[in-house]
Amino acid sequence: MWAMIVKEFRQLRRDRRTLAMMIVLPVLMLVIFGYAANFTVSQISTVVVGPQAITTAAQLKAPFRVVETDPKSGISTAKSRLLNGNAEVAFITGPGNTQVLMDGTQLFAVETAETTLGRMAQAARAAMAPPLDVSILYNPKLNTSWVLVPGLAGLILVFIGTLITSLGVVRERQSGTLEQLAVMPLRPWDVIAGKIVPYFIVASLDLIVIIAVGILLFGVPFVGNIAVFALGAILFLLVTLGMGVLISTVSQNQGQAIQLAFMVMLPQILLSGLIFPIDSMSAGVRWISYILPLTYFIDVSRGVMLKGMSIAALSEPLALLAILAVVVLALAMLRFRRDLAPSSRRYQNSLTEPKVAA
Repeated sequence: MWAMIVKEFRQLRRDRRTLAMMIVLPVLMLVIFGYAANFTVSQISTVVVGPQAITTAAQLKAPFRVVETDPKSGISTAKSRLLNGNAEVAFITGPGNTQVLMDGTQLFAVETAETTLGRMAQAARAAMAPPLDVSILYNPKLNTSWVLVPGLAGLILVFIGTLITSLGVVRERQSGTLEQLAVMPLRPWDVIAGKIVPYFIVASLDLIVIIAVGILLFGVPFVGNIAVFALGAILFLLVTLGMGVLISTVSQNQGQAIQLAFMVMLPQILLSGLIFPIDSMSAGVRWISYILPLTYFIDVSRGVMLKGMSIAALSEPLALLAILAVVVLALAMLRFRRDLAPSSRRYQNSLTEPKVAA
């Protein structure tokens, strides 16, 4: 297996164009998207707690969507719901002012909520009602880049793991190298590991560069445990690399691999919550989001970097990433084994065929 890894690194080093795509393009994507992207949102999941919770919840109109009302709970419950992602806005009612807490990692929901609360504050002043005390948690200045950089890091891993890996494996099939590997005393898992380890290492280095650029250039904080972030990134990378190998097994040439890779990448760009909030999607589309690995990596990356969430709080997305990794890698190994068998027979037949004298 180590010989396979060294061979793959040497081949990757000789392919200057692919190497440039893997290193330069991710940084360009981050900078362009980080500066240019700007989005809005439609509906906001809301929790209302405190003595006046029922009355306040009844007064809230769209875009606020009340998901929990608890007159017996207080600010600790509200903060817990925001931290765990169960709500984007929390109203804490009381005998005096009503306090409003917002999850600053949900940038576009907060912007919409602030506009709506501004109108509510004007109406409250006209009716001589107590004013609203608004606080934004995790992203107080509503920096767009703080929200986008953790998601774009995942998108870049999808690009490397899915597209670049599939192209590399298909290129070897077209050049005949795969047939030579098929007759070597290697198990299918050894061949797959030899294929994906170099891309795994390069993608990991890319991720470090992207996060460093995000912190240094855009001022994105990293308040959580780096080990939790690394665990999520490793699981996500295994999924994307497995998808790349799987795509290569059903592609006859690099053109097909590119088409299939973009078919896999496009839903993850549009439906993972990177651009459009999942809660605002229609029910017919939302279920697709829940089977996309990027959806769960965004939960992990934003949760660790901006909120400092623990591994226990992120157990659900981490577990789902682990399940997806096992399923995708198993499918990739089965398909790859089926590809190796006929390749081995063809190569052995070519060696045993009698040569016709001229």
